Amino acid sequence: MSQSPPAADAAASGAEVQVAPPSRFDTLALDPKLLRAVADSGYTSMTPIQAKAIPIVLAGRDIMGAAQTGTGKTAAFTLPLLQKMLRHESASVSPARHPVRALVIAPTRELADQVANNVKTYAKHTLLRSAVVFGGIDMKPQTLELKKGVEVLIATPGRLLDHIEAKNCNLGQVEYVVLDEADRMLDIGFLPDLQRILSYLPKQRQTLLFSATFSPEIKRLAQSYLQDPLLVEVARPNATATNVEQRFYRVDEDDKRRAVRQILKDRELSQAIIFVNSKLGAARLARTFERDGLRTTALHGDRSQDERLKSLAAFKAGEVDLMVATDVAARGLDIADLPAVFNFDVPFNAEDYVHRIGRTGRAGASGLAVTLVDRDDARLISDIEKLIKKTLEIEPLELDDDRPRRPPRRSDDEGERAPRAVAPGTERRAPYAPRPATPRASADPFFDRPYEPSTTANPVWEKGDAAPTPAAGVSRNIKLKRKVASLLGG
Repeated sequence: MSQSPPAADAAASGAEVQVAPPSRFDTLALDPKLLRAVADSGYTSMTPIQAKAIPIVLAGRDIMGAAQTGTGKTAAFTLPLLQKMLRHESASVSPARHPVRALVIAPTRELADQVANNVKTYAKHTLLRSAVVFGGIDMKPQTLELKKGVEVLIATPGRLLDHIEAKNCNLGQVEYVVLDEADRMLDIGFLPDLQRILSYLPKQRQTLLFSATFSPEIKRLAQSYLQDPLLVEVARPNATATNVEQRFYRVDEDDKRRAVRQILKDRELSQAIIFVNSKLGAARLARTFERDGLRTTALHGDRSQDERLKSLAAFKAGEVDLMVATDVAARGLDIADLPAVFNFDVPFNAEDYVHRIGRTGRAGASGLAVTLVDRDDARLISDIEKLIKKTLEIEPLELDDDRPRRPPRRSDDEGERAPRAVAPGTERRAPYAPRPATPRASADPFFDRPYEPSTTANPVWEKGDAAPTPAAGVSRNIKLKRKVASLLGG
């Protein structure tokens, strides 16, 4: 493993690294093929996390990268890893010449797909191969791609374990591991899966852990699987982006949909993501906005992966005005020039607030984050204030009175009601008076007659305990059976 730069050697283990960051990509020790791909993407200057992390990754050190979402963490680990793997470049078609050497683990399908697109973009002028595997779709196409051989594998934990158990990929030659959005993976219960995956990897490897927030659980994970990591921070933990305008409005639950429409109209917003807390709520809210005439799609865990990718592609292409989403879209989605996000529901987890509003105001652009607060959200708002260490001002929102209102009811003590005009020849019945019964004509008068007992019919079983009389010619010593009535069905 190569030596660290002087600035990295001087930094204490686990302390923030003070690196004099170069401002341009062409000042880094990157191959011209990678620099060409970066220039093709339109990037010339590095973000702070890229400027600090890339030299340390090139030096071969394990790092913990902490930066607020939307600051370019993906390129911060993709570019140096591609640079280090260029020595394994091969034009051979043999899968044996293309083993998995870099593994990127992401918590959600959307984030894994986005990372894979970035890797392909930066590696397009090289011979390095990459693939992405995640759940929700058929394994067969993924298996065929893995069998051809790939150097960079991006995966979600569950589907990666499926391929490992099916022996579709071998991780015995992995040299670099990236845990992206590690806090989210722990939040959704991926720690056992992560531990199983890491047990398949060689002990000698370079491990990079990137996350927007660092909880005590994440630090314990880093102590277990990272070797002498360096902490690289470019923003206060859990800080929100300074270029995002954050507004909090006091709105009743029943008025939230009108509030969203009014803010969209007043601010002249072309697109927005609306975050809710439940999958069922996302589907229902998307349908109601669709009925309001807005082009709307939904993104949540109950939709198939193909539906989710189509919805996201339509939103990025500008074919959809609103995307109603759960927190599955709160991390990793990189949508250029997204003007606003709405927290229709205040998130249960305060850290998700930081990630939700990070979908707007990306790459230095300005954005708007609106949170609609009702009377039951006091505790959740308090959790957000504690997390971001800032007192939030909740403003009242005056809604346009565009709904038809019923006239107010008058109480009895407000005076007598004015008599209502009654048309001539009509009578007013008392309130709730039952309607008079209408006599119904009988089809057969026989059935309307009262019961009259027959004078001729005298069945023997109606005589109490009287025994039947023997017929003529029958011995008196023979006891006749009593007749019993029976009901025979047809």
